Amino acid sequence: MYRKSKWKCGYNLEGLGHGNNEKSVPQLLISDLKFEKSLPKLMFSPDQENHPSKAPVKYGELIVLGYNGSLPNGDRGRRKSRFALFKRPKANGVKPSTVHIACTPQAAKAISNKDQHSISYTLSRAQTVVVEYTHDSNTDMFQIGRSTESPIDFVVTDTVPGSQSNSDTQSVQSTISRFACRIICERNPPFTARIYAAGFDSSKNIFLGEKAAKWKTSDGQMDGLTTNGVLVMHPRNGFTEDSKPGVWREISVCGNVFSLRETRSAQQRGKMVENETNQLQDGSLIDLCGATLLWRTAEGLARTPTVKHLEALRQEINAARPQCPVGFNTLAFPSMKRKDVVDEKQPWVYLNCGHVHGYHNWGNKEERDGKDRECPMCRSVGPYVPLWLGCEAGFYVDAGPPTHAFSPCGHVCSEKTTAYWSQIPLPHGTHTFHAACPFCAHQLAGEQGYIRLIFQGPLD
Repeated sequence: MYRKSKWKCGYNLEGLGHGNNEKSVPQLLISDLKFEKSLPKLMFSPDQENHPSKAPVKYGELIVLGYNGSLPNGDRGRRKSRFALFKRPKANGVKPSTVHIACTPQAAKAISNKDQHSISYTLSRAQTVVVEYTHDSNTDMFQIGRSTESPIDFVVTDTVPGSQSNSDTQSVQSTISRFACRIICERNPPFTARIYAAGFDSSKNIFLGEKAAKWKTSDGQMDGLTTNGVLVMHPRNGFTEDSKPGVWREISVCGNVFSLRETRSAQQRGKMVENETNQLQDGSLIDLCGATLLWRTAEGLARTPTVKHLEALRQEINAARPQCPVGFNTLAFPSMKRKDVVDEKQPWVYLNCGHVHGYHNWGNKEERDGKDRECPMCRSVGPYVPLWLGCEAGFYVDAGPPTHAFSPCGHVCSEKTTAYWSQIPLPHGTHTFHAACPFCAHQLAGEQGYIRLIFQGPLD
């Protein structure tokens, strides 16, 4: 599948560990590999691969940041790392209808108990405004939240960086709302998707209590924000290799756009942003205060690498037979099914320089407390971690070869993918932002947040 580069230089064992042997080693950058031109043919969405004509209409997919293709203990039912939104057999969307003003709480409760959706805005103990919603035959509604009740289509729990099991996430007190948000998709082309804060509960109601931020709009309607808010960021230039980060905004219950509050749950809303909308686009990020979701449109996914494509790239790398400069053993990325288990052939990298080795104890000195290691190739001292292939294809902005790794976690993907995610400030806690690896949610470290990988080629 691949043409081997013509390495003519031998390996100078005498120079090992003295920082002067780099030029005598047949080093290999993954970009040097001659990847098959046929690989892009594998870049079809799963629906196109299986049923090109019979596939149901897909609006898009939501992918939870911090998971490398699946939840730690596997995807189950509505709790998964990736959720596809398909056109429903029957429309279930709703739209605002009758507004009941100056209701007493008792009257509001009576209205809300009707078999239809409503949003209640409690202004005081004596006054509540209830907005009834009626069926909309032109839209489909999908709801996201922490609750496992039936109105929730996609159950989302708090993301713990690097968590290896679901129990890691359950020990954390959740900041995600039980009924966090809803997405309304138009059933007719271009299948526009819009996001709104808050979701309807089992009684088909949304309640905004006295303490929630709420107000009357200029046209006499009501609007409000949820406790911890729903934040959205639309990338500039779409979700491509030319993408740039956009500006984080907050979305209201009625889908209006606002600048961020001073803190996540502050009573005072931000300023309304008139020239922006709640319409999702390919690559939009949705933060629920505890988990961040990536929205990919069906068109965007059709241009995205598939798992088959990533598997072909993995096989190409392994076919090059990269070797450990110390043990001379051949290195190989394990199969994607074993993406969380360290294999004996697993490549390891020195994060300060990018030199790839197999696991060994060279340069492991006790005074460093085992955290930092000295690279035998260039003598730089820094973290020494195993490399993991990024298996969630939806996070890739291009189909380039996996030449770079995030620091400090060691997840490997294309150069432009690492460059994109390293400049995205993701919400963390109630008022801070930092860049993180999309495959494990670890905060990025180092000058860039990622490194270029340098392999040693085979000696034969």
